[in-house]
Amino acid sequence: MTAFAVGVEPRFYALVPAAGSGSRSGAAIPKQYVSVAGRAMMGHTLDALLAVPELDAVLVVLSPQDDCFESAVPQFQGARAWVARCGGASRAESVAQGLRELQARGAQPHDWVLVHDAARCLLQPAWVQQLMAQCRDDEVGGLLATPVADTLKQAQGQRAVATVDRANKWAAQTPQMFRWGLLMAALAPVLQGEAAHITDEASAVEALGHTPRLVEAPFENFKLTYPADFALAERLLRSRA
Repeated sequence: MTAFAVGVEPRFYALVPAAGSGSRSGAAIPKQYVSVAGRAMMGHTLDALLAVPELDAVLVVLSPQDDCFESAVPQFQGARAWVARCGGASRAESVAQGLRELQARGAQPHDWVLVHDAARCLLQPAWVQQLMAQCRDDEVGGLLATPVADTLKQAQGQRAVATVDRANKWAAQTPQMFRWGLLMAALAPVLQGEAAHITDEASAVEALGHTPRLVEAPFENFKLTYPADFALAERLLRSRA
């Protein structure tokens, strides 16, 4: 059972870790600033989050050395648009530092935090609202994900050595939504220089023995990682327009 106060209406915050360099994208600049459909990729992401009225604020966590954000994403303004240059060397560290920043700005343990990848720029506000609706009364929280449809192969170098059963396999997406107190407890080892295995917030929560809810979302909510992903996102965003 949850240990958080009953009868206190929680607030909802989005947290976007964006302190990385995105080296796999092949771009000369951090990938969150690469232009997609006429604007910085992260601009599309933040617009979608700010379009969710249930979110009390959207916090972007940048590297302390970041000097591009304000010029690259000039439309990110207003009382709900927060920026903190406190990002760390890893995504998990940036999220943990972002949680500290939210606490400094008034977040309480029972408040919900939706962590979203800056590189998932095809996000739709309706998908965020679906996650919130399905998880706001959940004892753990949950994440957007999609069932795996392809046959999975275990590789050794460039050779397939086995076929992996795809039954009950889901591909994790973001946002991933957990209460501030639970997420801070799950990421505490990161701030102590441990838990290098954490690849997303759900895995950290799972390590505490919890089972996050899976909320099905479309494949279109993919993460831009490799050069070909940017071309596909460009086509999809322009088709929307």
